[in-house]
Amino acid sequence: MSAPQAIVIAGPGTNRDGDIAAALQLAGAAPEIVLSGQLVADPTLLLDAQLLVVAGGFSYGDALGAGRMLALELSLGRLGDALRTFVAAGKPVLGICNGFQVLTRAGLLPGALGHNAGGSFQCRWVTLQPASTRSVWTYGMTSPIHCPIAHGEGRYVTADLAALQANDQVALRYADGTNPNGSVDDIAGVCDATGVVLGLMPHPENAVLTRQMPHAPAGHLATHPSPPSAALQLLINGVGYAKDR
Repeated sequence: MSAPQAIVIAGPGTNRDGDIAAALQLAGAAPEIVLSGQLVADPTLLLDAQLLVVAGGFSYGDALGAGRMLALELSLGRLGDALRTFVAAGKPVLGICNGFQVLTRAGLLPGALGHNAGGSFQCRWVTLQPASTRSVWTYGMTSPIHCPIAHGEGRYVTADLAALQANDQVALRYADGTNPNGSVDDIAGVCDATGVVLGLMPHPENAVLTRQMPHAPAGHLATHPSPPSAALQLLINGVGYAKDR
């Protein structure tokens, strides 16, 4: 079976599009980085794609608020209609860091992301615990995910936490006391009601190879250049689901 086609949306200021494209390829997809302006000009580019990722970074320099301008670009007009059709068709969508902010502002995910409770930019490693069987990205996962964060507006808030919990939409939680931003209920990622759209603040794409791991034992790289990781499994799950879309 051929590799599912994945589009990675990049825009002015995004800086993780190459990282997530490489990680998706490792997970079995055939990724293509597409500028948001290209999609605005031609939304039909989404028609042949089976998976969509909004990359992390600082789109439009976070002007008017983190992710706001890219969210407007993706949610309005013909592109907004095409993106909603993409989700309605059951095709998986992933938003990482700034991409998570974009998906909440575009109305594709519940809740919002505010400034970190500590008032400072956080750049360090955290531990995540998969928490949802509804999300196609985390389904069947039980192992903790170790990956880095890099954000100043990652504090997840929601007006109806009880509904999210009842609907099994809390996809990932910070574990082992690593909540870096004061997110309610230690939430690191949420999915939509269908389970196909996932947003998370940490960067799984930067924890798919042993050489990316600062905690790898000395000498480990020589014999284990690219072992499976829980972060990679998250992407493998999404790619696997996309194969039938």
